Amino acid sequence: MKILVIHGPNLNLLGTRETSMYGSETLEEINNTLSELALKLGVELSVFQSNSESAIIERIHDCLSSGIKGLVINPAAYGHTSIAIRDALLATALPFVEVHLTNVHSREEFRRKTYLSDIARGVVVGFRSKSYELGLLGLVHSLDKADDEVLK
Repeated sequence: MKILVIHGPNLNLLGTRETSMYGSETLEEINNTLSELALKLGVELSVFQSNSESAIIERIHDCLSSGIKGLVINPAAYGHTSIAIRDALLATALPFVEVHLTNVHSREEFRRKTYLSDIARGVVVGFRSKSYELGLLGLVHSLDKADDEVLK
C-alpha cells in the first residue's frame, strides 16, 4: 500500500522555527521517523513538502496515476485558507488524515477552522511531530479496515 505525506508551507523550517511551539525536530527527522514506522506497518511511504499551494495541488492530482491509496497532510496555514486544496482532495476522493503539530483549537480564532477537517477521515492536532505518527497509524488502520461498517 502506498501512502503520501504532504507537508505544507513553512514546515521546511521545522527545528529552527518557533521551537517553543513546534518543537525542535527537523522535517528530515520527522520524515525519517515516519519512514521507520511505515516499514513496520508494511506500507510504502513517499513524502513531499512545498510552500506553494499549486505544487501541493499538483501532487495531490498526481496521486491518481501513481497508485497512492491515502494521504497524511499537514496543510499548515493553507488548511485555513485553501479551498483549492480542499477541492483537489475531493476531486481525487483519496482518504486522508489531516495533521497539525499544534493544537489549532487553542490558538488564534482564525486557526480553529480548517477547510479540510470535515472531509478528512480523521484529524490529529497538538502532539507536535507525534501528530504525524498518529495520523499515519490511523490512516493505515482505516484503510485496512475499509470494509468496516463504522467507517462507511
